[in-house]
Amino acid sequence: MKKLFIVLSASLLLAACGGNSSSSSADSSATAAASGSTGAAASATTGSTGAATGPDLIAKSDCSTCHKEQVKLVGPAFADIAAKYQSGGDAIVDTLAHKIINGGSGHWGNIPMAAHANISVDDAKTIVKYILTIKKN
Repeated sequence: MKKLFIVLSASLLLAACGGNSSSSSADSSATAAASGSTGAAASATTGSTGAATGPDLIAKSDCSTCHKEQVKLVGPAFADIAAKYQSGGDAIVDTLAHKIINGGSGHWGNIPMAAHANISVDDAKTIVKYILTIKKN
């Protein structure tokens, strides 16, 4: 029964994290507003083009399907990720950016994070830099 639950959970996770590239800018704005992004954290970091911020990139991707800013959902809360890796510097930004792109498992439990190959390295680094600015409430 336990194995069945794990397989079904993993299947749902992979289906949910399959991508959300068709969302409109109104949907993206609503997602960013719903995530509770405020203050310096919301304006922190810009992408390689200088236009995209961490919250913008998160809103355009499927991150919020599995992660919330302050609450564990399927994956860890962004604030918990920031607390765990706060002293990592540039090396941790690179490592976590590649985890976003390639997926991973084992650091936060049994449910793996799906790969996001459609996200560029620069955008993934922008997302990570933003996440690392989030403080736990």
